[in-house]
Amino acid sequence: MELIEVRHLSKRYGTHLAVDDLSFSIDRGVVYGFLGPNGAGKSTTMNIMTGCLGATEGEVLIDGHNVAEEPMEAKKHIGYLPELPPLYGDMTPEEYLRFVARAKGLRREESARQIETVMEKTRIADVKKRLIRNLSKGYRQRVGIAQALLGNPEVIILDEPTVGLDPAQIIEIRELIRELGKEHTLVLSSHILSEVQAVCDSILILSKGRLVACDTAENLTKLMRGRENLRLLTRAEEETVRPIVEKVDGVESLAFAEEDGLTAADVTPAEGRDIREALFNAFAEAKVPLLELRTEKASLEDVFLELTGGEAQLEAASASKETEEPADVPEEKAGEES
Repeated sequence: MELIEVRHLSKRYGTHLAVDDLSFSIDRGVVYGFLGPNGAGKSTTMNIMTGCLGATEGEVLIDGHNVAEEPMEAKKHIGYLPELPPLYGDMTPEEYLRFVARAKGLRREESARQIETVMEKTRIADVKKRLIRNLSKGYRQRVGIAQALLGNPEVIILDEPTVGLDPAQIIEIRELIRELGKEHTLVLSSHILSEVQAVCDSILILSKGRLVACDTAENLTKLMRGRENLRLLTRAEEETVRPIVEKVDGVESLAFAEEDGLTAADVTPAEGRDIREALFNAFAEAKVPLLELRTEKASLEDVFLELTGGEAQLEAASASKETEEPADVPEEKAGEES
């Protein structure tokens, strides 16, 4: 059943169209990933979905409630972590979570119970008495996730939830997202392919404010099955290899590269054609040894670059998104009051 409906959403900043006639729906119990380059409209869309930003055109319904017309009812169903968590550095995590719980209208007993639960889930109980400003970025991010969980919302929206976390904590947060996905509908945005592929059931790819694809990672890669390349390796020079490959029936395109000091030829077969045996026989007849012949299957990154026109460099691993601190341990200034 649909929990969120986005209908013909558009957002203009002057002459710039950040979101362009965007429509999609979010079903209950599914983990969705917003994938797209910087400037694709991910954060703008999330801000509109959560009622933090008004749309130029279109509407967003949360469990049937229009975010613009019934903001209080709609927001009861949402927990939101923006890219920059709205934290107060002079508070401790425990104090901050109590503040958020009051803002969400939780009763005192329920507030205390939920705060303990979310602190355990996000593993911040050991720093709950320290000032937020003295915590590492990783811990501050976890405090932000904890506040999004308060109120037990049906849908949790996370904008770049692992930014600034070290590799071990990224794994922990991914596991947490998987656990939360059993109890909540989750929507998270990222430009890191491995993160989206690891935790999301369904992926929405945005490009220039438009939705260009929405499906599982497996089905998205199937879109490019007809474009799988063959890579062959040989010690022969390009001038020798090119005529051998080009005479094989069913070759659509041919490109050359170098791999480990060898000549690498990337061969794209015509759709539906299996030319591996013909290639092998052609090289055997020419008495040019083939060292390797393998299929290069399309990856999610290939799909992304194809659908977005290769407009951005996408981080295939989270390691390049470094933390501000070398390790995510609580920072404590000398002389800090306990």
